[in-house]
Amino acid sequence: MQQAIKKILKFQKQRNWKKFHLPKNLAISLAIESAEVLELFQWNLNHNFPKAKKNQLSDELADVYYYLLLLCHVCNIDLKRAFNKKMIKNEQKYPVDKAKGNSKKYSEL
Repeated sequence: MQQAIKKILKFQKQRNWKKFHLPKNLAISLAIESAEVLELFQWNLNHNFPKAKKNQLSDELADVYYYLLLLCHVCNIDLKRAFNKKMIKNEQKYPVDKAKGNSKKYSEL
C-alpha cells in the first residue's frame, strides 16, 4: 500500500494537482469511479460478469483504489488499521450463529 501511495503522490506532484485533491473532491471522485464499476454490471440479464469487460473492470477498480488511498492519505487514515477495526465491529454485529446464510441487516437479526 505504501508503494502505491508513493506512486500516487509522485504522479500528483508532477502534475501540480495537490491543490485539487481536497477531501471533498476525492470523496466525489471515489463515488464517481465506484459508479463506473456499477455501470459495467448494469443491464446484465444473467447476473454474471461479462468476461469481455474484465479489462474495463480492472481499470475502474484501479481508479477506485487510487482515490481510496489518496483520500486516506489526505485525511491521515491508516486504511489497514481502519479495516481491522471495522472487521471487529462487523464480527460483533453479525455473529456467525445469527448471520450464517442470512442476508439480513444486523438490526434485523
